[in-house]
Amino acid sequence: MGHGKGRPPVSAEGEPRTPAEGEPRTSAAGELRKVARVVLLDPQDRILLLHGFEPDDPGDDWWFTPGGGLEGDESREEAAVRELAEETGITQVELGPVLWRRICSFPFDGRRWDQDEWYFLARTAQTETSADGLTELELRSVAGLRWWTSAELLAARETVYPTRLAELLRTLLEEGPPDTPVVLAPEIV
Repeated sequence: MGHGKGRPPVSAEGEPRTPAEGEPRTSAAGELRKVARVVLLDPQDRILLLHGFEPDDPGDDWWFTPGGGLEGDESREEAAVRELAEETGITQVELGPVLWRRICSFPFDGRRWDQDEWYFLARTAQTETSADGLTELELRSVAGLRWWTSAELLAARETVYPTRLAELLRTLLEEGPPDTPVVLAPEIV
């Protein structure tokens, strides 16, 4: 799984096969989209989440961490900082270690997204946000942003991705960052 590259499933004989239920599907080139996400905490240990929705169905909504795909030959760290600035307007950050990694697959805007996501810890004192850097697709699918306390996230009834984010954030705040990134279970929606 090094550097986010996935391999198409193969049989015991080495022949390509259809992925089983729950397995992410890769592109024709056999690669997952490389994604950098940011667990952004303010001085009060609140986490910033975006409120997203399906462009053709605003009732299908969820909360998620800032981040997105790598562009060109940029590193995951560079992508994390760039995506954070574009999606939130926040540029004054201290980027920390990778906390978690996960493979996920989900339908969005008429296609399936198969991703290898790395979640970076970041801290900021800049809590004012701006949507000025959103892409056309993001403008059609992001309703806003919100700072959440750990307690608010634990009590939330809304859909949040990754699905264990409330528990993961509580552990992060109680124990600090892990020594090595925690590999989360794949999430197939």
